[in-house]
Amino acid sequence: MAPEPGRITGFVLVVAAVAAVAGVLFGFDTGVISGAILFINEEFSLTSVMSEVAVSSVLMGAIVGALFGGPFSDRVGRRSSILAASLIFIAGTFVVVLSPIFSIFIVGRILIGIAIGVASFVAPLYISEIAPENIRGALVSLNQLLITVGILIAYGVNYYFAAAGDWRAMFLAGVIPGTVLLVGMFLMPRSPRWLVFMNRPADAGRVLKKIRGTADVSDELGQIERSVRTEGAGTWSDLVAPAVRLPLLLGVGLAVLQQATGINTVIYYAPTIFQFAGLAEATASIAATVGIGVVNVLVTLVAIRLVDRAGRRPLLLWSLAGMGIAMLILGVGFALESGGAGGAAVSLGQVTAVSLIIYVAAFALGLGPIFWLIIAEIYPLSVRGLAMSLATVTNWAANFIIAATFLSLVDLIGESGVFLLYALVALFAWLFVFKLVPETKGLSLEQIEAYFRSRGRPGG
Repeated sequence: MAPEPGRITGFVLVVAAVAAVAGVLFGFDTGVISGAILFINEEFSLTSVMSEVAVSSVLMGAIVGALFGGPFSDRVGRRSSILAASLIFIAGTFVVVLSPIFSIFIVGRILIGIAIGVASFVAPLYISEIAPENIRGALVSLNQLLITVGILIAYGVNYYFAAAGDWRAMFLAGVIPGTVLLVGMFLMPRSPRWLVFMNRPADAGRVLKKIRGTADVSDELGQIERSVRTEGAGTWSDLVAPAVRLPLLLGVGLAVLQQATGINTVIYYAPTIFQFAGLAEATASIAATVGIGVVNVLVTLVAIRLVDRAGRRPLLLWSLAGMGIAMLILGVGFALESGGAGGAAVSLGQVTAVSLIIYVAAFALGLGPIFWLIIAEIYPLSVRGLAMSLATVTNWAANFIIAATFLSLVDLIGESGVFLLYALVALFAWLFVFKLVPETKGLSLEQIEAYFRSRGRPGG
């Protein structure tokens, strides 16, 4: 008997889980630099600007990887792109670990960034193209879950090696998930939608039968083939077509706002922020950051359970409200401390810890996983790789700007001013989602495409 529509077969779960290991690479590198930078600063005698370069150089590479990853994934396939990313990640890690001088360290960081830039959007794209529609949100969100797991692993690795100050060992641990992804993806099938796009419907049918657990996939295969025939092969100029304009605005807008709310300053600089708040010892500040990593993982698990039940829009709105409130509390706390209101019953360190926990929990509930889910859902198949590439480039570029300017911005307007600025951005992001983001829960990728095509028509 054929399985019920939307049932999670064992194989589709394995495929999604293996591809989502790309998220571990993303998360591990995001988290490992937060602890390693404290010791890299000492070894290479870095200035504040050089420290910002050490953190943000990986983002420069990610921009390059995301920019070329879209056309690359459309040409060679989603699976092959993830395999290439894992190889580049491993190579970049060894360059970092063996670097005798700061400039070579930066080269390794850029290589790692290229790998993450490709993997950060090709993995959720691949998962979205193999997942049944009524569980697509949960399966794509596995990627975000493993990003948070990667961050937590990195925090644990940082804590383990902090006493010795061995930042090279911190980075070396990243070879393990890189190798797991390389071997795992070698055994996985190609995306059935990409196979149809490349005029290989027989191969696509075989993959669909395996991942759906049924011999009858004619309806789904026919729907994909009709979508490909309607759209044809996409080019960069097709991104300004009427049916693509609103999805493009949503993807690029959410890409900027996800970063402009300050999430990766918290992830990259959490130990530094705790030191700002008075937790001076490096090991203690890293230990406090581990708690934030645990919260990130646990709340992402909750989001995975809710995303196909509550929907994308409600989780995004609740997420942004919580993030804005947390940044407001943190900004006010630093303002009171600098204004001489310290010594109250609640210390700045306690306010910082509570605020960051609320902030990360709110991010993990919505904006973290759902951004990647939405950009994997809303674009037509013909331009999906290109459009996701553009949204991801925008996300990494915003990430780079925020990370590269955080310490300088703190010097300019103070900790309080920076966190209050993030609170204002969260308010704007809430209004953006409320006004523009539609609900895509329970719809097939082809139904979502038809919705935006109708919105792109005159009077639509």
